[in-house]
Amino acid sequence: MEKGILCAIDFSASSADVLRWSVGFAKEMGLSLTILYAYRLQKSQLDQAIEFKKQAEADASRNFLKLEKELLANKGIAYEFKSEVGFITDRVKDHASKKGMRFLVVDQKMSTSNKESFDELLKEVQVPLIIVP
Repeated sequence: MEKGILCAIDFSASSADVLRWSVGFAKEMGLSLTILYAYRLQKSQLDQAIEFKKQAEADASRNFLKLEKELLANKGIAYEFKSEVGFITDRVKDHASKKGMRFLVVDQKMSTSNKESFDELLKEVQVPLIIVP
C-alpha cells in the first residue's frame, strides 16, 4: 500500500471510535488505511510462545472481522489489517521506516498510558499525529 494512514488499535471500545474516525478521514483524504494491532508475549507465556502467538493471531483476526463488518465494509477505502508481536511504539516505528505513512492516528489513552514510550515515538516518527479522544 502507498503511504497512507496508520491507525493503532487494541480492540477496546475507544479504539473502535478511533478506527471509525480514521475510516472517515481516509475516505475524505483519499488515502489507504493500515490498522495495526500490537500485542506482547508475557514472560510466563514464553515457554508456549508459538501456541500463544497462534491463539493471539486468531483472536485478533476474529475481533477484526467484527470491526470490519461494522466499520469498514462498503466504505470505499483501501485498507489492511496487521497483527504484530511487540510494543506498539516499536511496531509503529518499524512501519514508518519500511512503508512510511502520512498520518498516525491513536487513541488518547495511548498518549497517556505510557508517556515515556509515547514521547519516544513522537521524536522518532516524523509524521502528523492525530490523537482521537
